[in-house]
This record gives sequence, C-alpha cells and structure tokens, in this order.
Amino acid sequence: MLKLLKNLMKSPMFVVGISIFFITLLIAFLGPVFYHVDTNARDILAGPYAASSADHLLGTDHLGRDYVSLLISGLQSSLYVGFVAGIIATCIGVLIGLFGGFRGGWIDEILNMFTNLFIVIPQFVILVLISSAVKDGRSLTLIGLIIGLTAWSWSARAVRAQASALRSRDHIALARINGASSLNIVIKHVLPYLLSYVFMVFIMQVSSGILSEASISMIGLGPLDSTSLGIILNQAKDNGALSDSIWIAFLPATLIITLTVFALYLINTSMEGVFNPRLRK
Repeated sequence: MLKLLKNLMKSPMFVVGISIFFITLLIAFLGPVFYHVDTNARDILAGPYAASSADHLLGTDHLGRDYVSLLISGLQSSLYVGFVAGIIATCIGVLIGLFGGFRGGWIDEILNMFTNLFIVIPQFVILVLISSAVKDGRSLTLIGLIIGLTAWSWSARAVRAQASALRSRDHIALARINGASSLNIVIKHVLPYLLSYVFMVFIMQVSSGILSEASISMIGLGPLDSTSLGIILNQAKDNGALSDSIWIAFLPATLIITLTVFALYLINTSMEGVFNPRLRK
C-alpha cells in the first residue's frame, strides 16, 4: 500500500488532482466550522444580488441569501449525491460485469444483452423521465439513487471485459482443479486483481454523478429538500442572472463543479498510469 502511494505521489497529475479534491472536501466539511452557513436567512437590508461586503463575502442571491453559505451547502449536497450514485452504480456494474464475465455462457450473454440495452438508451433521457415522474419527495438520496440506477452500464461492460480475461488465467484453472467453488475463486483470485480497477471505476462514477445532478438540477428536476450546485445554477438562470451578466450568481458554482470533476479525472488518469503496466513509461 505504501509502495503504491509512493508511486502515485511521483505523478504530478495525481498530486494536483488529489490536492484540488482535498480542498473541495475541506470547504464542504470544514467550511461551516469557520463560516456561519445559513441558506434560509435573507438579508432584507442588503437586498437581492448585493455586492461583496464584510457580511457577505460573495454577495447575495436573488432572495438576499448569502452566496458563500449557498456554495458550501451546495458543494456538500453535490458531493453527497455523487458518492451515493457512485457507490450504487459501481456495486451494480461490478456485480453484473463480474458475474457475467467470470461465468460466461448463456448467463453472460443475457447479462451482456441487458447491459447493452442500458448503453443504447441515453442515460440522461432515462434520468429526466424518472425525475419528472417523481414530482414530490425528490430528496438528495433519491436523486443519487436514480443516477446510480441509470449509470452502471458502462462500468459493468468494463468489469466484464476484465473478468473474462482473468477467467482463462492459470491460477484460476488451478483453483478449479483443487475443488474451489466459483464464489471462492471470485473472492480470493479474481477480486484482488480487480480492486484497483474497481476503485478507478468508482472515481469516474462519482464524477459522473456530480455532473448528472448538476444537469438535471439545471433544468429544474433536482432535489427539492436542499440546495445543490446545480440548483444554484438553475436559480441563476430562472432569475435572469445570466442575461443580466451577474457573474457572481453562476460563475463560482460552475467553477467548483468544473474543478471537482477535473480533479477526479486527474486522479483516475494518474491511477490508470500506475495500475496499467502498458501505460507506464
């Protein structure tokens, strides 16, 4: 583990990515410790879209709410949705891909056909239809669940390819000769080889979850019980901030989403360079 971390720290891409992502985590979880976060308080005296001041470092929104509070709360919500969606999509994709790829035969064909069906149908269309159907009670957890249930297909296909390649390895054949069950072989001889790959899949699923939440929230189908970065952008759009060039209403949220997803992409790419021998220099 220490050797792996040492190899990763040699990659400038990993250092930059993990540093940016660590900063976003600090802002999300330690921000409320150093800054009073209240997304419901309205400053009547300052008014809507007030300029930066000592009381409001980034000004206020169209309702007179402090933007820093909204951004911290929005980042927490977006990260939560991303991790919920990432865990669900990764678990489903790994289970289907691992089971189908290792077993092969008609089971693999059925699971592969099911996976291809989800790949052919655009994920965003399914996401919009399901979110539109849930008119009441669209919570952060439910949004994360919906995203996770619609985003697992590409990870299942990727894991299936890895599991199929491992199925013909000599150590797998030896384990079968020794009488090991399929479950035992998967746990002891297949999963250890795939853990690094599964972790990279999880990172990209988290990134996809954050972007998906921002996308559906931008069109008004996001969570109803809290503020997210996507909802901040939606409110800026609906209240004329874009047309009136009130950049503070949308630029910080856009920048945070971009940097967070970019950091995860850098982490994933650098880890692939370490874990995949063919990509090493």
